[in-house]
Amino acid sequence: MTFMQAKTPSQSLTINTEVVLPNDTNHVGNLFGGKLMQWVDITAAIAAQRHCGRVVVTAAINHVSFDNPIKQNSVVTLEAKVSRAFSTSMEIYVDVLVENTVTGEKTKCNEAILTFVAIDQNGAPLPVPPLSPETETEKKRFESALRRRQLSLILAGRMKPEEASELKALFIQD
Repeated sequence: MTFMQAKTPSQSLTINTEVVLPNDTNHVGNLFGGKLMQWVDITAAIAAQRHCGRVVVTAAINHVSFDNPIKQNSVVTLEAKVSRAFSTSMEIYVDVLVENTVTGEKTKCNEAILTFVAIDQNGAPLPVPPLSPETETEKKRFESALRRRQLSLILAGRMKPEEASELKALFIQD
């Protein structure tokens, strides 16, 4: 196996800006959740591809929050970065921001966490470079990604809780 140079989350940073048009909204004038998910998936896929330099496919949507509605005519910015790289998969964290077009201030209104897998021309998984987080936020997301992966493996029956030593504290807490 060849050694791969670690990359930083900032090397995968992908920013996508959209305007919420009438065709993107539901009957009360808010952005369709499905349309937001489309934007999230595309933005996250580009971040994953930037990290590994390979074709990637969505393996899972681990978390999506629709904390605040996004109104028609809003300017929406999606910021995606790789939060953790495993052997052939990557977790991507996407922050969804709404911009005040008068002041330019951006407010986080939603977020999503997705998993992508790098694949070859036959659809077989390929190794991805390791990730080296730099900022405090990147380091927190990096550690949290491992706990989410362990919990996912436990729930899928592919790991026993006692094998996930870093999750023990979570099982004891209220």
